[in-house]
Amino acid sequence: MADPTFRGPKQLLKAFQWTIQGFKSAYQVEASFRLEVWLFIVLLPVAIWLAQTPAQLFVLIATGLLLLLVELINSAIEAVVDLVVGTKQHPLAGRAKDVGSAAVFLALCIYGLAWLLVIYTRFFV
Repeated sequence: MADPTFRGPKQLLKAFQWTIQGFKSAYQVEASFRLEVWLFIVLLPVAIWLAQTPAQLFVLIATGLLLLLVELINSAIEAVVDLVVGTKQHPLAGRAKDVGSAAVFLALCIYGLAWLLVIYTRFFV
C-alpha cells in the first residue's frame, strides 16, 4: 500500500515493486492468467507476421493486453470476495464472481474477433 511519506523517484520505485509483486502473485495463483499470458506470448510473433499495418498490430497487441487487464481485475475481485465471504455462500459474492467472469469472457471475445478480422483481411481481402 502507498506510503504518503515517499515522494518522487523513491515512490515511483515502490509503486513499480508493488506492480511486479501483483504480476507475480497473479501468475503464481491464477491458472487462467498464466494461460492467457502464454497465449499472448505465443501469439505475439504471429501477430507481428500477420498484421499488414501498424494499426492491425496495435489492435492485436492492445486486445491481448486488454484480456490480461480484465483477468487481473477479475482475479482481484475474486480474492476480495474470498477474503470477505470465506467458505460461506452468499448470492452477492456469487454475482460478483460471475460478473467478473463475464467481463473476462467479453474481453476474450474482443481478442478473438480482432484476430478473426486481421486474419480475414490478410487472406481473403
